Amino acid sequence: MRRVAPFALLLLLLTSPLAAAKDRFLIVMNEATPGTQVSRATVSAIFLKQAAAWSNGTPTQPVDQSTRNPIRQSFTADVLGQPVVAVQIYWQRRMTSGVTPPPVKASDDEVMQFVAATPGAIGYVSETATLPSGVKVIKLLD
Repeated sequence: MRRVAPFALLLLLLTSPLAAAKDRFLIVMNEATPGTQVSRATVSAIFLKQAAAWSNGTPTQPVDQSTRNPIRQSFTADVLGQPVVAVQIYWQRRMTSGVTPPPVKASDDEVMQFVAATPGAIGYVSETATLPSGVKVIKLLD
């Protein structure tokens, strides 16, 4: 009985909002891209390269984070609805037909540099990231 209580406490802590808060993310876009909100389905289609352009005709330019980054894991589960490994398998299949996955950046700062410098770019960063000029946060709609 004594072993159950510490395990239950640990489980409670790991599933609490404070534990999950470290993995929350923001969707960021190049500020020249029109709009302030986008649907989860649209973001998913962009990151899976099933949507090639924004409504104004600008090509979409998604950028990912490292597969080891907890923000990537949260984004992939929440927006793409699958684990990172499933997305990697998806890209292995797509690459056989000449479709390349989004570029991968090593940090929030690198993602934001890419987004700021690339028309049509969209990425995700931790909610504590400091946004540079040229980048805006967009609201994710269900």
